[in-house]
Amino acid sequence: MTQPIGYGGRPITPAPGAPTPELRVARFRGHARRLFWSALVLIAVAGAVGYFYGNLPAPFQNWMLLLAAAAILLVAVVLPFAAWWSRTYLITTRRVIARRGLFRRATRELEHVRGYSIDLRRGILQRMWGAGTLTLSNGVDEPLRMVDIPSAELVHEVLVDQVEVNQILAHRDAQPLPLAPDSPPERG
Repeated sequence: MTQPIGYGGRPITPAPGAPTPELRVARFRGHARRLFWSALVLIAVAGAVGYFYGNLPAPFQNWMLLLAAAAILLVAVVLPFAAWWSRTYLITTRRVIARRGLFRRATRELEHVRGYSIDLRRGILQRMWGAGTLTLSNGVDEPLRMVDIPSAELVHEVLVDQVEVNQILAHRDAQPLPLAPDSPPERG
């Protein structure tokens, strides 16, 4: 038996009953535009420290300037960057995985074969940047929200395709294999 040829960029389907490997389709984080204000604060603090350092009347004020700049950078730059960096989304050929947390990782998974509804919401700024928020709900578990992801329409299409392909393969694999014409009949 020959393998079927994929059309329109679709993956080649495996032979019935053959194990299918789990492949990574996409891995991404939320849109980086959230870090815009952090970048501006970083530039402003660097400019202010460069201008005022050494120009203050007392030497201990230079150290106070550096401590204040470090506190501002920690709160306004490092913490938002760590929050953005700690949340990742992974789409494979079998499931969607959402991970968050730096020190204590929390993972949520949603399998394509079970099926789920996909809700895409986009605000005005999200439309300008091509981002959006996807909510995946299977009706049983708490909905999985993928907040402010880039290329939201493309991710939506990929998820719809993966659900369709996984459900087709699950249905096909649940059917009994036909007997070959030259095989002896089964005895019961």
